[in-house]
Amino acid sequence: MFKIQTLNKISPKGLELFDRERFEVASSIAGPDALLIRSFELHGYEIPPSVKAIARAGAGINNIPVEECTSRGIIVFNTPGANANGVKELTIASLFLASRRISTGIAWAKTLIGKGDAVPELVEKGKSLFDGPEIQGKTLGVIGLGAIGVEVANAASALGMEVLGYDPYISVDAAWGLSRSVKRATTLEKLFAKADYITIHVPLSDKTTGMIDSSSFPQMKKGVRLLNLARGPLVVTSALVEALKKGIVARYVTDFPDEELLGLDNVVCIPHLGASTPEAEDNCATMAVRQLSEYLESGTVRSSVNFPDSHLDMSGNHRILVVNRNIPNMVGQITTTLARDLVNIADMVNHHRDGIAYNIIDVETPVTEKLLSDLRKIEGVVRVDVSGDEGPGLPE
Repeated sequence: MFKIQTLNKISPKGLELFDRERFEVASSIAGPDALLIRSFELHGYEIPPSVKAIARAGAGINNIPVEECTSRGIIVFNTPGANANGVKELTIASLFLASRRISTGIAWAKTLIGKGDAVPELVEKGKSLFDGPEIQGKTLGVIGLGAIGVEVANAASALGMEVLGYDPYISVDAAWGLSRSVKRATTLEKLFAKADYITIHVPLSDKTTGMIDSSSFPQMKKGVRLLNLARGPLVVTSALVEALKKGIVARYVTDFPDEELLGLDNVVCIPHLGASTPEAEDNCATMAVRQLSEYLESGTVRSSVNFPDSHLDMSGNHRILVVNRNIPNMVGQITTTLARDLVNIADMVNHHRDGIAYNIIDVETPVTEKLLSDLRKIEGVVRVDVSGDEGPGLPE
């Protein structure tokens, strides 16, 4: 039986997909085979040595020590696209919050409590303080055309905006889903120069942290309205403050408040509501559960952030999973070891991603402790497991 430890509250619609005859699921469990989380902070957390996979029911992975996991042969999954509609809808709402001073107007209207019959007249006198432009006909620059960025671009186009998209790494699937009305910006500089509104939809990483900085704002149109519903550190706060003071940025809407942002004029802080819909939570949990189930039962990898996608139809009686560093002659050493132990390979796949390689090997004879030990002795092998009905792996 596989053991799944949940470190956050996970949607029951996802958890019910686990076959309870094969999976034990609990928030506290000894020797878990996998962790299922949402926002739980794994940096500094002692991940048990039994863990072979971690699934985050959400897209962001900044709460997971991915490099450490990779070095240990732990596969990390996220759920890209599962919360896309929820974030898209909040982004569209943020376009209006950035244009029309709706939030400040609502707050001002609350100050009229107790004014009695004078309220209607006071409203008419004060409403001019909260005017703002319409979005129709304006240009929206979308940075990042993943699952969320594509949906935002298409929705904004349907609302009558001119949309520029920038993503040098756009996938084929994303490109197919993008509206033909969305134009391509070949550089960020060209997007900055043309956009009346800019929305960011890229993951946070070492490369993207601070991507909007003091060199970015001078390239933008004066009065631009900036939206950040991706991750707070994508925008350098000190540079943003200067851009607000100079009038380069007319309004900043973010889903990631901090102490400094809460005190700034012309900043709308939303309390991280992007994926806070029951539909998004259900979708993310469902996708994460399916990822873990597939991996633990068959070794299949889909939507991993650190391992290559891999699948092999079962063709032998037993299945071995080998994780190794992506260096020369690893496959040769693995197959030689199997041959030396008189194990016949029925089929296998070997895929690699960056510095890691992953092998699914179907064999016709039972897997012995000796064979697993011999495979683990190969220099460069990180992890060896047995998949399927035999369980997720014998103890190392």
